[in-house]
Amino acid sequence: MRAFLVLVLLLSHAVTAFARGPQSGQFDYFALALSWSPTYCATPAGENDASQCSPGRRFAFVVHGLWPQHQQGWPEYCVTRENWVAEENIAAMMDIMPSRKLIIHEWKKHGTCAGVSQADYFRATRLLFEKVRIPARYLSPTADVITTPQQLVTDFVKTNRDLTADMISVQCGNARDRARLSELRICLDRRGSFARCGANESRSCRAKTLVMPRVR
Repeated sequence: MRAFLVLVLLLSHAVTAFARGPQSGQFDYFALALSWSPTYCATPAGENDASQCSPGRRFAFVVHGLWPQHQQGWPEYCVTRENWVAEENIAAMMDIMPSRKLIIHEWKKHGTCAGVSQADYFRATRLLFEKVRIPARYLSPTADVITTPQQLVTDFVKTNRDLTADMISVQCGNARDRARLSELRICLDRRGSFARCGANESRSCRAKTLVMPRVR
C-alpha cells in the first residue's frame, strides 16, 4: 500500500525535466489499453510471435500500454535520459505484457511522457492493470465469446466499483456488423482513479456483434 501511495505522488506531481521537445509530465489523464490477445494471435504478426502466441501461452487480456493523454491528442516520444529499457524492467513485465518489442516501444513512445522514471512507469502500469477486475467470463474462455460492445462495457462496469461506461472505450476496427475485439481502453486520472475518457477515446466500436476468440 505504501509503495502505491508513493507512486501516486510521483504521478500526481510529475514535473518537466527538460525544456525542449514534448514535455514529460504534462498530460491530463491516462488510458490503460488492454489488448485481447487471441485476436492478435490470429493475425500474421501474432502467428510469428512465440512469446505471446505459442501453444499453451493462454493469454486473454494483456497490457498494450499505459498512455498519458491530453483531452485532445497526446504527447509522445518525450525527451529522456533513459533511452534504453533495462533488462530487469522488460523481465518484470513479460507476464502481463508478453512482447519484448512492445515493452521497449511503449516506454519510448508513451512512458517517456509520464514524468516518472522508467522503473516507476512500468510499476504504475502493473498496479493499474491489477486495479482493473476482469469479469469472470473473459478470464480464460474455452469457446469464442459472442457479445456486443455495450454488453462488454456493462460487464466491466458491474465488476469494477467506481467504473462507469464513459470511462471505457471498446476498439474493434471499422466493421459495423460483426467484428473481433481488438482492445479495451480504460481511462484513469493522474492519481490512478477511474476517470471519464477524453476525445481520444470517442471513436469506439460500432459493430452489432463483438467476437472474442477463445483462449488457446
